[in-house]
Amino acid sequence: MGDSPGEGFGTVVGREEAAAPAAGPGDQELDSVINGNDLLSEDDDLVEVEDSDEDLADEAGEIEGADEDLADESDEDDEDGEEDDLSSLEEEGDIAADYIEGLLDIADLDGDIDMDVEGDRAVVSVVGATLDELVGDDGEVLEALQELTRLAVHRKTGTRARLMLDVGGFRVRRRAELADLGRSVADEVARTGEPKKLRAMSPFERKIIHDAIAVAGLRSESEGEEPNRRVVVFPAG
Repeated sequence: MGDSPGEGFGTVVGREEAAAPAAGPGDQELDSVINGNDLLSEDDDLVEVEDSDEDLADEAGEIEGADEDLADESDEDDEDGEEDDLSSLEEEGDIAADYIEGLLDIADLDGDIDMDVEGDRAVVSVVGATLDELVGDDGEVLEALQELTRLAVHRKTGTRARLMLDVGGFRVRRRAELADLGRSVADEVARTGEPKKLRAMSPFERKIIHDAIAVAGLRSESEGEEPNRRVVVFPAG
């Protein structure tokens, strides 16, 4: 039984059909995955990401620049604060000098006035040949005069002043004497091992004693109430 024409193995396939076979489902999926337009879109996305990275870098640079500006402003604020403090202390010194000059005129006393700043306080010194009456015994008059001067400054500035007043170099000499006393007491307490109580002193005098004791490696405290407050020196340990 013969095969009918156009069926079975007798079917002839044309050249064009053989050269361009129909695309199968797998080929269509591959085309959908590898798409030129999609690749271009991905390139655009990469460009956008790069642009975004550049924007982030720019923003980071701006933030770093802002941090540097803040650091610079902080340094400037510190410098401005120091200048303000110095200016305030100089103002206190000027007010105190005017007040002391008025007192000298009232008392008909001669004296030159020097102003300076030591650490965090203004220092006003009166230098003259006939100023013992402004010092008094153990500097009692000087202490009272210093408090009056501080009150005068406070009334002008509204701020409690810590200025120091010296007359005739009394405080300079007294500082040297008290430093020697502090070292001597420290040696005695270290040798005997017994605490030692000193006589009543002014805050200025006690501060010098405390400093001398600390340098010697011993411990000291103040006890009592003004004007009878005094320093007690203790052995080390």
